[in-house]
Amino acid sequence: MRHRRFFTVLAALALSAAMVLSVGAVSLEQVEVKAPVKNVILLIPDGMSTDVVTLARWYQGGGALNLDSMASGLVRTYSSDAPIADSAPAGTAMATGHKSHTGYVGVLPDVNSMPGLDPLEAGTARAPVASILEAARLEGKATGVIATSEIMHATPADFTAHYASRKDYDILSKQQVYQGVDVVLGAGSGYLAGQGRADGNDLIEVIQENYQYVTTPAGMEAVTSGKLWGMFAETALAYEFDRDPKSEPSLAQMTEKAIELLSQDEDGFFLMVEGSKIDWAAHANDPIGLISDCLAFDRAVGVALDFAKADGNTLVIAATDHGNSGVSIGSAATTGDYDKQPLSNFIDPLKKATLTGEGLEKVLNAERSNVVEVMSRYFGIDDLTDEEIEAIKNTENGSMNYTVGPMIARRADIGFTTGGHTGEDVTLYVYAPANISQLTGTVENTDIALYMAKAFGVDLDETTERLFVPARKAVEAIGGTISFDRSDKGNPILTISKGDVEVKMPVYTNIAYVNGEKTLLDGVTVFDGVGTNYVPQSAIDLLK
Repeated sequence: MRHRRFFTVLAALALSAAMVLSVGAVSLEQVEVKAPVKNVILLIPDGMSTDVVTLARWYQGGGALNLDSMASGLVRTYSSDAPIADSAPAGTAMATGHKSHTGYVGVLPDVNSMPGLDPLEAGTARAPVASILEAARLEGKATGVIATSEIMHATPADFTAHYASRKDYDILSKQQVYQGVDVVLGAGSGYLAGQGRADGNDLIEVIQENYQYVTTPAGMEAVTSGKLWGMFAETALAYEFDRDPKSEPSLAQMTEKAIELLSQDEDGFFLMVEGSKIDWAAHANDPIGLISDCLAFDRAVGVALDFAKADGNTLVIAATDHGNSGVSIGSAATTGDYDKQPLSNFIDPLKKATLTGEGLEKVLNAERSNVVEVMSRYFGIDDLTDEEIEAIKNTENGSMNYTVGPMIARRADIGFTTGGHTGEDVTLYVYAPANISQLTGTVENTDIALYMAKAFGVDLDETTERLFVPARKAVEAIGGTISFDRSDKGNPILTISKGDVEVKMPVYTNIAYVNGEKTLLDGVTVFDGVGTNYVPQSAIDLLK
C-alpha cells in the first residue's frame, strides 16, 4: 500500500509539472504584441543538433554560450510529406510559414501528407509563397542575407527565391540578384559570373550596377553606407578553423557589418544569418568542423544580441532547420563505462586538432607522402593505422572531412548514427524585446515565420497575393492576352498585353518593359517550371 501511495504521489507531481509547463508555454496564438518590432534578426545554424551545442560548450571550457540565455522551446522540423526534412523545405517553412517538399525552395509542395497538416488546396502545387524578407521589403524595411555556403544554396535561397529545385543555381541566383535585398554577404561568385552559367548572364555585372561589390574583408569594412554585395569565395567559405582572415570575414564580422548598414534604415530591417557548414560537417561525421562552425555561429549570435539589447526594439531568433548525423557525446565504445569516462576523454583528442579535414587538403603535398607528419602536427594523431594512411592518400579533394572526421570522432568517443539528416525536435532560441512575448514551448517550424510576421505586423498571405498572381488567369480576366517565349531557354520572356499596352517581362527578374520603356516591379516574375507564370499585381496594373 505504501508503494502504491508513493507512485500515486509521483504521478500527481508529474501531472502538476506538466500542467505548469503547459500553462507557461506561449504559443503563437498567445503571443502578445504591444507594438510592432522595428527589426528582426533570424540566425540559422544549419543542421545543428543539440549535442553539437553541448560539445562546443565543453570544448570552450564549459562556460555559457551566447545561445544559452535565449533557449525557449523546441521546434518540430518535419516537411510536408516526410518526418525528416531536407534543408530546402525546412528553410521554406521558416521563411514563408508553409511546409514544403524535398528540394523545393519558396514554393508549396505537391501534397501535404504528414499527420495534422491540412490538405493542399487544389491547383496550388508548386505555387510560390512570399517570404518574411519579401514582406519586410514591401513594408519599406531594409533586408539582408548572410551565409557561409554559396548564397544560392537552399537556406538563403528560401528567403530570396522561388523554384521547385534547389539544384538550379542559375534560376535561384538570378532571382536573388533582382530581389532588391540591401545586403548580401557570403560566397558563390563562381555561379554568378557569365562563364559559370548555362544562361550566359553575367550577374556580377548586374550586381555592380546596383551594389558596392566587394571580395575581401577589407573591402567590406570600407563600406559604411548604402547597398553591399560581398562574395568572398567562388564556392563556399572555409570552416572557421581553416579561415584565412585576410581573404574571408568571419560570420560574426559579416553579421556586424550587415547590422551596421541595415540599421541606418529608419523603417527597420530584416536579416537572415546562416551558419551553413555546421550541416556539412555533420554529414561528414566530423566533430572538428562541427565545433569550429558552431562556435563561429555563436559569436554571430553574440553580435546580434548585443545590438538587440542596446536597441530595445529588435527581435532575435535562432533555430536550426533540422538535426543531422545523430551526433552524441559517447559512442558504442562507451556502452559499458559511459559514467566513468572523464570529460578529458571526449575533449582532449578534439583540442589537438587545429584544422578540419577540409583544411588538411591544403597542407598535404601533391603526392600525399606527408600524411603521417601532417596528421601528427595538425591533429595530434600519432597512431594512424596503415588503413587510415591509405584512406587519407586515396580521398578525393573536397571529401577529406568524410575521411578524417570519423578518425577523430573514434578517438574522442563521439558517436554518429548516420551521415544524413535526422528528425528530432531541435532547440528554439528567442530574445524578445519588451513589446512582444517570447515564443516558448514546442512549436512548428512554420510558426517561426508567422511569429516574425506577427512581430512586424505584416501578413504573409497578403504579401503572397500581392507578389505572386497567376498571370494567365489575371490577364485574361481583364480582357488581355498573354504569351510565353522560351526560345532562349535560359532567359524566357513573358509578354502580357491589352489594347495599346504591351508589357514584356524577363522571367526571374523584377524588370518590365512597357511599350519598350524599362520599369521595375515590386517583385520578381516566376515560372513554376511546369506551366504557370506568376507575376506581381503591379505588373497586371500596368495594363489597367
